Amino acid sequence: MTLLSRRGFLAASSAAALPLILPFGASAAPSRLLRATTRTLDIAGRAVTVKGLLDGQGRSGLTLGPGEAFRVDLLNGLAEETIVHWHGQHPPNAQDGVPGLPQHALKPGETRSFDFPARSGTHWMHSHIPVQEMELLAAPLIVRSADDAAQDRQEVTVLLHDLSFRPADEVLAEITSGTAMPGMAHDMAGDGQTAMPGMDHSGMMKMGGMSMGAMDLNDFAFDAYLANDRTLDDPEVVPVDKGGRILLRIINGAAATVFWIGTGSLSGRLMATDGNAVVPVSGSRFGLAMGQRLDIEVTIPAEGGAFPILALREGAVERTGLVLATSGAAVTKLTTMADTAHPAFSSDLAQEAVLRAATRLADRPVDRTDNLMLGGSMMPYRWTIDGQGWGSHRPILAKTGERVVLTFHNMSMMAHPMHLHGHVFQVVALNGQAMNGALRDTVHVPPMSMVSVALDAGEAARWMLHCHHMPHLATGMMTEFTVSA
Repeated sequence: MTLLSRRGFLAASSAAALPLILPFGASAAPSRLLRATTRTLDIAGRAVTVKGLLDGQGRSGLTLGPGEAFRVDLLNGLAEETIVHWHGQHPPNAQDGVPGLPQHALKPGETRSFDFPARSGTHWMHSHIPVQEMELLAAPLIVRSADDAAQDRQEVTVLLHDLSFRPADEVLAEITSGTAMPGMAHDMAGDGQTAMPGMDHSGMMKMGGMSMGAMDLNDFAFDAYLANDRTLDDPEVVPVDKGGRILLRIINGAAATVFWIGTGSLSGRLMATDGNAVVPVSGSRFGLAMGQRLDIEVTIPAEGGAFPILALREGAVERTGLVLATSGAAVTKLTTMADTAHPAFSSDLAQEAVLRAATRLADRPVDRTDNLMLGGSMMPYRWTIDGQGWGSHRPILAKTGERVVLTFHNMSMMAHPMHLHGHVFQVVALNGQAMNGALRDTVHVPPMSMVSVALDAGEAARWMLHCHHMPHLATGMMTEFTVSA
């Protein structure tokens, strides 16, 4: 097993990298400043230093108006190199934000300009160095559409994180060594013995009627789970109007945690996945894997009140969230632990099966198909695509304009949120059953499952394709979607 250090990750692809393309010509509109920096959070009375991406006014993240281009000057205010990926956007490959493909990382004090058309929707931006993402070097990137501007509704953005009080490089090293898994006592023979209560393993997998043992859900117990940098010990309370409509833009920026999003007594309507509209789906609990986003609309009752919106850690008791409250409403104290553990998310792909894109990909013949086998184990801690890690990976090949169908076949006992840079894809089959599913850029592939996605290959370039579970990525669970002209 090879763990990529920060320096190794930055250098991993430099030998094969394309020359740096200096793109970005002059723009009529001024650029916004975005600064990678450190900041201090108060977590349950404890001062914790983390990283962040702040705008010129010191606020986390960026919000762009309808039709506004992404014009940003990124300043590295850290004491180390960094690079930022614009997750959900489709910039020219030269601006995609992957170390060495083709950009070099920004040195301390360096500024780099970015300029490309923005895709509307709920997106985010984060370091593409795993340990830095675990240090919270991430922020929302919201691009409002003309329809958003025309709606009579309030928008509330929620960025979720998992956080350790220990240095992130120590945590990452412990996870990838295979020594950080308190639930490894679970029984792979399936005799019903599980890990410690509330911890990391739940849900039995079956294949062909044969028990495959317990799913591996969480491989590290973080110290805190955050919603907009706060825990339920001191949650954000968002003022809302009686009878008002609220659009919750929820981003899972966690390094290694899948959440359920619970709207409680409010009926939710799922409106978009990864910034792409879906046929609305009603419910009060929706699953959200790392890297994914959900837009959920709720309506505040005419009589008002206080309404927690909770993010529930799968397979465990921990939770976080915020509170929507009308003027004068009493806000009840919330605990950071539920009474019982929350279930595993989507081992049966039930949520994905009901999602339908509001505007699907155009019908056309498939030019190319490929199958990607997702594998790995907790001990030794190594996660692979087609049995290989980054550096010995097999590139996925396509030509610009081709319709491509990729099938992710997960033969491991952990789920993998698979993210493709520079493209949007449509879920077109679950376990071999055809469907016209949601448009996404990150799809959750449960253990012993197959998910097929269709896309139209874009710019001729090397685009990253990887698991968005940061310890999995750090051990090499990444390949490239190589598009030629």
